[in-house]
Amino acid sequence: MSTGTTRALRLTGWGSPPVLTETARPSPTGEEVLIEVEAASLCRSDLHVIDAPPGALPYRIPFTLGHEVAGRVLEHGPLATGPAIGARVVVYGPWGCGSCARCAAGAENYCDRRAALDADRVGTGAGLGRDGGMADLMLVPSGRLLVPVGDLAAAQAAPLSDAGLTACHAVSTVRRVLDGEGASVVVLGIGGLGHLAVQILRATTTAQVLAVDVREEALALADECGAHFSTLLRADTPAVLRDRMGGVGAAAVLDFVGASSTLEAAVDVLRPAGELAVVGSGGGELLVRKPGVLPPGARISLPFWGTLPELKSVVALALEGSLRVRVEEFPLSGATEAIAGLRSGGVRGRAVLIPD
Repeated sequence: MSTGTTRALRLTGWGSPPVLTETARPSPTGEEVLIEVEAASLCRSDLHVIDAPPGALPYRIPFTLGHEVAGRVLEHGPLATGPAIGARVVVYGPWGCGSCARCAAGAENYCDRRAALDADRVGTGAGLGRDGGMADLMLVPSGRLLVPVGDLAAAQAAPLSDAGLTACHAVSTVRRVLDGEGASVVVLGIGGLGHLAVQILRATTTAQVLAVDVREEALALADECGAHFSTLLRADTPAVLRDRMGGVGAAAVLDFVGASSTLEAAVDVLRPAGELAVVGSGGGELLVRKPGVLPPGARISLPFWGTLPELKSVVALALEGSLRVRVEEFPLSGATEAIAGLRSGGVRGRAVLIPD
């Protein structure tokens, strides 16, 4: 890396592979904070961005990818607040307007001005139209978006900002029905998010946790994470799950896939007045009508990312040892290999890029 420059994995053309290139070294102004990146992880949302055709997303190119980022505070802008220089932090990824009621409450994932931000094409978060953290250095708009992680390993901290946070938020949306005696929750899809949801459910609820996937290795991971029961997704899976739940059905279903097959299974195992949280974007569709396929009293939610207070809770769970991310590390210079592994399904857990 030359003096005055830094490396960054940049999206330079829609539908084209990102390029690791040298860019000008950023310098913080105003409330901005510059962090030295220690780790940045990949998820399928990155593939959606990389593969998007022109006009599909309201972002201007080029920009640096990476919305799951951990690092160390390097410099403050003159008006910056938040963690001190030298503090190790994780970056809260969804960046809203910072001033509406939801942003003020720490729910920038549901910013009231998000549609306007999209219309202005300014980007709605780290690596989403604005420069992210697949780089040596990253400029963060405000110290309010940084959460201290203490001595937590960087490769563990980075995935918490999306995989951990989104899983936590999904659990939060269904938590009200999990407090009853004998409540059960089904987790569909034990990947980067699902394996963390299993751990969060075990750490924060008394519910019976049942895990479902199409891969034997994913079920083994679910077992390692504390699932009470795991099974492959087959035609008879809903019947198998209902039998395991004493014929009552699930108080909640968390679908981290969102495909037609998983939505069908979710409907078949959901208890009356149960909660269905559809987290994955697998292209499945569910016809909602009354009467219809959903049980009476069912509620559906579409959780998106999570709130800043929830990120702090996720970090606390990790620091106390209740949450551990399954990761596979790659050097930043090996980003192409990591992306290919994620695309082919060869990465178990989360792919994490480490600046080298």
